[in-house]
Amino acid sequence: MARPDKAAAVAELTEQFRNSNAAVLTEYRGLTVAQLKTLRRSLGENAQYAVVKNTLTKIAANEAGISTLDDLFNGPTAVAFVTGDPVESAKGLRDFAKDNPNLVIKGGVLEGKALSADEIKKLADLESREVLLSKLAGAFKAKQSQAASVFQALPSKLVRTVDALRAKQDEQGGAE
Repeated sequence: MARPDKAAAVAELTEQFRNSNAAVLTEYRGLTVAQLKTLRRSLGENAQYAVVKNTLTKIAANEAGISTLDDLFNGPTAVAFVTGDPVESAKGLRDFAKDNPNLVIKGGVLEGKALSADEIKKLADLESREVLLSKLAGAFKAKQSQAASVFQALPSKLVRTVDALRAKQDEQGGAE
């Protein structure tokens, strides 16, 4: 029978996996407490960074339906549980890892799909959700403006064509 404290820890980690959009596993060997505090701040408001026990976290991930991370639970492990924009947290991890080579991104999961360390770095290169949505809105607005121009051009082109035909008929009628 599992000890109650371990069972509670597994239940809490399972709940965090279920409530998160993404989870990123890192190795933090060699980082100071002050550096970990800085890392937590750099992840943004919608992420929680926790140093975890591999065995308990592996059990919790499996209970949450995530079995793709099993190979990553070795060495000192910490997990960034992301409930908001995963791009913002991935950028925070990437930028912190550039300044602190002791932080190693092992991999993670995004909405149930396993991600390698390279894929997390590619995710960090994306623009934030808000920027992408504003670009999409701008593209839609541009397409609507183009469509409006086309629809306005059709009646005016028709009027010009009719005027040209009328002028041509007048010329032909006056020449006879």
